[in-house]
Amino acid sequence: MYRALTWWLITQQLDVTDPAVVAAHARQPVIQVGTDPGRPAIAVNGVDVSGPIRSRAVSNAVSAVASVPEVRAHLVAQQQDILARACAAGQGIVAEGRDIGTVVAPQAVVKVFLTASEEARASRRSADLAADPGATPGVTKDENKRRDRADAPQTVMADDAIEVDSTVLGLDEVISLIVQAAGERGFPLAGGGGPGPGQLPSRADTARLR
Repeated sequence: MYRALTWWLITQQLDVTDPAVVAAHARQPVIQVGTDPGRPAIAVNGVDVSGPIRSRAVSNAVSAVASVPEVRAHLVAQQQDILARACAAGQGIVAEGRDIGTVVAPQAVVKVFLTASEEARASRRSADLAADPGATPGVTKDENKRRDRADAPQTVMADDAIEVDSTVLGLDEVISLIVQAAGERGFPLAGGGGPGPGQLPSRADTARLR
C-alpha cells in the first residue's frame, strides 16, 4: 500500500521528499488491495499497479513516503479495517509488512519475522529486476541497505514472533516452517477449520522472498 501511494505520487510529479506535500495528497488516491490469495492484486484508482510498484524508482522513494505520520495513520487504519473485515467473515488473513505484527495487528496469533542475509536479499531482488541492467547485485545491496536504515523504526520484531532466516532456504522450505509454526500455535492452516474472531496470522518481514 505504501508502494502504491508512492507510485501515484511519482506519476503525479509530486515531490516525495517533501513531507508536507506527501501529507497533503496522501488521501487522494483510492488504493484497493485484493485479499484473494488465488488472485493477488493491488490497484490505484482502478489501475492495476502490481508490476509498477516493484520498480527501483518506487523502491528508492517509498521509505520517504512511509515515514510521513499522516501517511502511516491513513494506511494503518485501512489495513486494520481490511483485517477486521476478513476476520469478521470467519476467513482469517495473512498480512505482510514491516510493522504488521507490532502496530497493525499486535493481537495476531501467528507472527513470523522473515529475514535473510544482505547478499541473499540483493541476489533475489536483482533477479526480480533482471530487465533493468542497472540492478546489479552490488547496486541492489546498497539500495536495500539505504532503505533498511530509513525503515528501521518500523522494522521491529514483535516479542512473540518467530524468526525465520531464509538465507539458505527455498520457498517451499520457508512455507513449511511457517505452516509448522502456525500449527504449533493452534492455527489449522493445513486444512479444516478457520480462525476465530480477532485471530490474525501475520508476516512481518525484512526481505522480499521469491
